[in-house]
Amino acid sequence: MPAGAVIRCRVGRMEFSLRPFVSDDIEQVVALSLRAWEPVHASLARVLGPDINPHVTPDWRQSQEAGVRKACAEQLTTVAVQDEAVVGFVSVLIEGPQEPGEIFMLAVDPAAQRRGVGRALTDHALGQIRDAGCAVAVVSTGGDPGHAPARALYEACGFTTELRIVNYFRLVEPPRPM
Repeated sequence: MPAGAVIRCRVGRMEFSLRPFVSDDIEQVVALSLRAWEPVHASLARVLGPDINPHVTPDWRQSQEAGVRKACAEQLTTVAVQDEAVVGFVSVLIEGPQEPGEIFMLAVDPAAQRRGVGRALTDHALGQIRDAGCAVAVVSTGGDPGHAPARALYEACGFTTELRIVNYFRLVEPPRPM
């Protein structure tokens, strides 16, 4: 998407635009991502349990905010805007045509979810990956219940080859003083 280009979208009754991220968008993007990922992190907390979760994500909001800020600063980022409010974003990582293009981060404000914004952002990101000459696109998400809507979106967008990576967690006792 050329700098300043705007793509107008209409899905059902919802109208919004896709445009390149600008630095003035960052606070809205961070805020919506925290709202969008709160149920995901609650799901992860249930899966990991009260003993392990605090060690894995002691302050998920802080780490998530840092990740969003970094992705928006370093990657190809597009925002979905409705009535001047940012309602979603996608960051794409392209390292070259010989590598898969990656939909690195995507979030839609809960008030705009299940209304076509995530699909439009995903389709747009796939177009960016294709236009960069990449033959393959990849997106990663969790296998817990909180990530079920993301998995459904990606499958609806044609992601069909699944490669599961399983992470195991356990508490280990700290070393004993000698």
